Amino acid sequence: MRNLPTTAARWSARHPWRAIISWIVLVVLCLGAGLALGSNEATTQDFRVGEAGRAETVAEQAGMQREPTDHILITAVHGSLATSSARQAATDLAAAMRGLPEVNRVGAPVASRDGTALRVPVVLHGPELEGKKNVVPLRALTEKIAAGYPGLRIEQTGSPSISQGVNDQRGEDLALSEKITFPVTVITLLGVFGSIVMAAVPLMLALSSIAAALGLSMVVSHLVPDAGVGTNMILLIGLAVGVDYTLFYLKRERDERARAGGRLSSEALVELAAATAGRTIVASGLAVIVSTATLYLASDVIFSSLATGTILVVAVAMASSLTVLPALLVKLGRRAERRARKRAGRVRTDRQVLGRLLRPAQRYPVVTLVASTLLMLGLAAPVLTIKLIDPGRDTFSRDIPAMQSYDRLTAAYPELLVKHEVVVRSTAERAPQIRQALTELAGRAQSDPLFASTAASNSTNSDTEKATATGRSAGPIIRVSADGRTAVLELAVPHPAQDARAVASLQRLRESYIPATIGKISGAETAVSGDVARGQDYVRHESGKLPLVIGSLLLLTFLMTLLVYRSAVIAGLGVLLNLLSAGAALGVLVIVFQGTWAEGLLDFDSLGAIASRVPLFLFVILFGLSMDYQFFVISRIKEAMDRGVPARQAAVEGIGRSAQVVTSAAVVMVTVFAAFVFLHLTEMKQMGFCLALAVLLDAFVIRLLILPAALRLLGDRAWPRRRGPGAAGLTSRPGATAPSLEIVR
Repeated sequence: MRNLPTTAARWSARHPWRAIISWIVLVVLCLGAGLALGSNEATTQDFRVGEAGRAETVAEQAGMQREPTDHILITAVHGSLATSSARQAATDLAAAMRGLPEVNRVGAPVASRDGTALRVPVVLHGPELEGKKNVVPLRALTEKIAAGYPGLRIEQTGSPSISQGVNDQRGEDLALSEKITFPVTVITLLGVFGSIVMAAVPLMLALSSIAAALGLSMVVSHLVPDAGVGTNMILLIGLAVGVDYTLFYLKRERDERARAGGRLSSEALVELAAATAGRTIVASGLAVIVSTATLYLASDVIFSSLATGTILVVAVAMASSLTVLPALLVKLGRRAERRARKRAGRVRTDRQVLGRLLRPAQRYPVVTLVASTLLMLGLAAPVLTIKLIDPGRDTFSRDIPAMQSYDRLTAAYPELLVKHEVVVRSTAERAPQIRQALTELAGRAQSDPLFASTAASNSTNSDTEKATATGRSAGPIIRVSADGRTAVLELAVPHPAQDARAVASLQRLRESYIPATIGKISGAETAVSGDVARGQDYVRHESGKLPLVIGSLLLLTFLMTLLVYRSAVIAGLGVLLNLLSAGAALGVLVIVFQGTWAEGLLDFDSLGAIASRVPLFLFVILFGLSMDYQFFVISRIKEAMDRGVPARQAAVEGIGRSAQVVTSAAVVMVTVFAAFVFLHLTEMKQMGFCLALAVLLDAFVIRLLILPAALRLLGDRAWPRRRGPGAAGLTSRPGATAPSLEIVR
């Protein structure tokens, strides 16, 4: 019975134009279906975790959820603020804003305590996350009115404006990464194939796979909401694995073509490549999909979105390599023959270079294994000092105009920097008791230097507008639901959300002030949300899920390799090597990004920590991508063994034969990931840097030094007892040169 890769290759080879046209139609249909349905974006509810999530759910059920709020900030361009002119501008802005359909309500002007600024809070329609969609008309109106007051700086900022600015910057960053990635990828492919046409094949297939996956992701988002990162992941992984799979297939087809010496037709060569590299692509693709699926165990909408994007683009890239690629190879077969003859000398030179790199593992396996392992462990050691945070608004690039305005806003109104929201739900009869307890709680906070005055906030409630307009304290801000069952107390904190003092204020609030006040009321359900609580609870949630995800990842990776190669030693070795490369990359990440010494070099502002999503993302994605290299290398070794080559010699031969394509694929991957180091978002910089370094270490240290040294020392002990040639896994028949006679000319 013919296996799927061979069957698909045979049909495509015999009907190349049908296969090519069918692929184009499929890509168009996937993209068209996605555009027709549109993308289902994750809502605020999808992001909620921990106690902060519970607080927000209770508040929402009472109709007291967070609202998208922007602020119009009015300051003097030079000198002191002209109060009369500023108030007139504020009046004009408020009147104009109230006429916009995107605006829910406009609050009264609020003067800063030092009299240097005036702000107008504007609440937009819709849920919190959708505020960014309504920003553009407000910004245009703000700029129009600002033109009439040349002596004033009138600017707009707030969560909606900042979110819109981040989206705009992310789009510019992606365009920049493409400008960096594509030329380097083309140059790398030209170096491998020496032909513009052949170099274009992997790139075009990768781009078509990305297009199809983008369309499918829009469709699937109606089942798994898109957190806004799915597209980034499809572009990031799609180009990497799309080129990788095509490289594997093309390299194998060229090797078989050179071995055949013109005795086989292009159709036969394609089918032979499918019987070897095609099976490896299927196995490695499934391994990537299975390992990436462990991200769903994190119970986090962001990781679910990342997993969905990765799985879709890997599946589509795998399908393109097994269907349309064989058809293209048949059509380009004769051209490839001519190019192969011209490049024979340079290929020998490439193999000589790679042979020198493999020589230490072959001649001195013990020294090579020990030295390389110690190097990787040394690089991994800083992981022990890692600090994790959830990057928030304060960490965004100051190249975003709204962030520059935000800095001026929080300098004039420090009470707007961060706030805690204490949400209490009880019975309506206990409403007076709840209010009294919240008032007592607010009093304790007001006397605590970790907290700011509770008077000023984002609130536009009428009972506080008069007091806040003059900067005088109006007492604690306590909002009560219409049914009297839910109350919300807002407590301002004049420190950034990541600041240790802001974190300490949350801890004191939860562990001391609430138990001493609200906690004494029987039956009162209390939870704290806010910027600090969201970040702290998210990191705690991820840390709790990390053992489950990593444990499942290690187990599934081991079982996948064991299933394919029937060797517990090879499966265990693969897991250990993946851990080694991931740990080393994460250790270097800590050295570079957790300190400040590399800020100027890589153009970032250190967070003093690592983004909490990076370690889990690194482990899962790297384990999946490393399986590509692992399966391709091991399959080559198994083929040599099935021809009767001794295990130690087969290890050197298999790694030597696969080294060129593995290193070429690694260069492409490193380029794709490294391009993200040039982006503005620090979290994306960290992800790109860590993945690029991990792939580099995996390809050159793990695959060229540690793996061959380990296999040479293990010898036959790494493999199950063979009952006969061709008994296991992803191998071709011993000595086979053609899959079938009927297609040999």
